[in-house]
Amino acid sequence: MEEKYYKRICDTVLLDKLEAKGAVLVKGAKWCGKTTTAEKISKSVIYIEDPARKKQYLEMAEVDPSQLLQGDVPHLIDEWQLAPKLWDAVRFEVDKRNEFGQFILTGSAVPPDISEISHTGTGRITSLLMRPMSLFESEDSNGDVSLKSLFSKDPKVSGKSDYTLDDIAYLICRGGWPKAVGQKEKVALAQAIDYYESVVESDISRVDGVERDSERAKRVLKAYARGVSAETTLTALLQDVRTDENDSFSENTLRSYISALKKIYVIEDTPAWNPNLRSKTAIRTSDTRYFVDPSIATAAMGIGPKDLINDLPTAGLLFENMCVRDLRVFADALDGNVYHYRDKSGLECDAVVHLRNGKYGLIEIKLGGDKLIEEGARNLLKLKEKIDADKMTEPSFEMVLCGVAPFAYRRKDGVYVVPIGCLRD
Repeated sequence: MEEKYYKRICDTVLLDKLEAKGAVLVKGAKWCGKTTTAEKISKSVIYIEDPARKKQYLEMAEVDPSQLLQGDVPHLIDEWQLAPKLWDAVRFEVDKRNEFGQFILTGSAVPPDISEISHTGTGRITSLLMRPMSLFESEDSNGDVSLKSLFSKDPKVSGKSDYTLDDIAYLICRGGWPKAVGQKEKVALAQAIDYYESVVESDISRVDGVERDSERAKRVLKAYARGVSAETTLTALLQDVRTDENDSFSENTLRSYISALKKIYVIEDTPAWNPNLRSKTAIRTSDTRYFVDPSIATAAMGIGPKDLINDLPTAGLLFENMCVRDLRVFADALDGNVYHYRDKSGLECDAVVHLRNGKYGLIEIKLGGDKLIEEGARNLLKLKEKIDADKMTEPSFEMVLCGVAPFAYRRKDGVYVVPIGCLRD
């Protein structure tokens, strides 16, 4: 029986990019579905990592890489980074053919030897960052509320969600891995653990050829998980990573581990948003720590859904990570980015979706409960008041994004309350 394909929001983005460039590099965390999505769109494919042909492919990439570029277009080259010389070959072939939509390149990491690449590919090769599945893509959100619609005038917001804390805890731990979606709970929860084990045992060293200790990698990921959804400093992370005062783990070593984890798309921090304000409030500019998927954090800490139910503060932080994952997926489709705001007075906004056309929306993320929703709405309205409307447009919307809330609706003060189980792009 053919495995079900869950439609991805980036399917359309990939087609759009192919219409405008000769080649598209699809990058992102492994197991997030890059190859599967590219296969659906491509007309021919070469799998560089095919055990039966890998040696021949790598030799051909050295001798005559153009041979690997033959096939109906778009022609997919999977795990291209194993043969870095293919990059220049693709760029040259795109120039020679002078047509759009020729190649799709997929891979989970940058090549270990970028010295073999002589050209950036600017103007010929564009990129697409793919992430694990949002709840809408995995069909865990009914999609009653469109993020895109919130940027329009007077959107009609209504919807219903019946998610409980148990449901949210499970979705956090399961993550957005395609192989986990639709599986029985035990199998589904095992996917993030397997991913985590693969990262610490091999991927963190393979990415750049630097041998890294798996136990140290586990400590780094665990420390990152403890500091998730906050502007945790390197000093704080280092203190958490060190086993005792005599531990030789240095800040430079920590930076090396974090850099490697970013290269393989395990962690993805959110930059600070810097609006024009009426007052001279000092804005904190540190990035906020996030994983590309919250399930990596639960795997690193060795916890499951029941543990989250018994530790609601941690559940709230990891729920925020899950919401940021979804917002990033949606923002990409809207040609936007996700930021975080916090100033010296303590006022914050968990997520700011800022579109290229200048429109933006303010979002507070709360696990649930009337008190937390009220607090989130109050923060949003305070921030809105601080923004200098003479120097930038007013926000398109203010929204409290919830885990457990029965309805999506617009409050009397104009703030939207939307359950994550209702949100879509």
